Amino acid sequence: MSSVIQPQPVADDTTVRRGGARKFRLTPYLFILPHFIFFALFIGYPFFNGLYLSLFRYDYLQPATNAFVGLQNYLDLFTRGSVTFQDFWNSLWNTVQFVVYSVPLLVVLPLLLALLLNAKIPGVTVFRTIYFAPWVLSVSVVGLLWWWIFQSAGGLVNNYLALWNLPTPEWLSTLPWAWVSIVIATIWWTMGFNMIILLAALQGIPGELYEAANVDGANKWHMFWSLTLPMLRPILLFIVITSIIASFNLFGQPFIMTQGGPALPSGSGATTPVMYEIYNEGIVRHFVGSAAAMSFVVAVIMIVISYANFRIFRERS
Repeated sequence: MSSVIQPQPVADDTTVRRGGARKFRLTPYLFILPHFIFFALFIGYPFFNGLYLSLFRYDYLQPATNAFVGLQNYLDLFTRGSVTFQDFWNSLWNTVQFVVYSVPLLVVLPLLLALLLNAKIPGVTVFRTIYFAPWVLSVSVVGLLWWWIFQSAGGLVNNYLALWNLPTPEWLSTLPWAWVSIVIATIWWTMGFNMIILLAALQGIPGELYEAANVDGANKWHMFWSLTLPMLRPILLFIVITSIIASFNLFGQPFIMTQGGPALPSGSGATTPVMYEIYNEGIVRHFVGSAAAMSFVVAVIMIVISYANFRIFRERS
């Protein structure tokens, strides 16, 4: 009678068992150690130190006045009439406005550009480079450039409007023109990045799918809605979430272009985003503890929004 020889399992180099126990290997941990060190120094320590400071009334210029206040900094943010309530929630509302104004445009316009530039025609690479080029500029360059373009007196836009005998708005000091200026500058600066990502995703869609849809009689519009958009869903989720996070971190454009103005009757700035308010609270007014509390409240809001986007865009079986 012939016997079947069962193959014996080969011991893995990293999971050698001795007496039923897995042998510990140090090598994999050494590979991740450099990244862990940088993560701990530049992310872990600032995070926990910020959480610690948010529990104090902390002024780095007057250390003798520092005192532990527990959750009072957080309670002040939700207590109407407190010193920080009005400015914080006004700046947060300004940030939400900017997200509503900018994010749809930062999704739709790059998608349209990607569709237009997803073609094999002479010179298409040049146009891709032109649209992507602003992304490599710093926020300081972008802010100063568009500050000059939208200047009320001597600005490029108003000069041309005056030549055509058209109204010349005070772009940077009145509403809604201040928001229009900031949104235009932001879209010009960042849409090239989203366009490149969407273009790469479009080029990853198999051409056989479009050929099959064409054989079935689908036109371009049907292909876009029934084939292109569903295939782009994961990339669109990434674009939406990163655009929302980037918009919530708005700081440089209003800081340079409008200085947070124009002023509202309450005393707050009409274009002061929440990151600008955190900067004013922690750096200008030296109240580091309340500024840290603001940062963590904003972080929680961004986590909730990101989770909601995942729920909305998640793929269903």
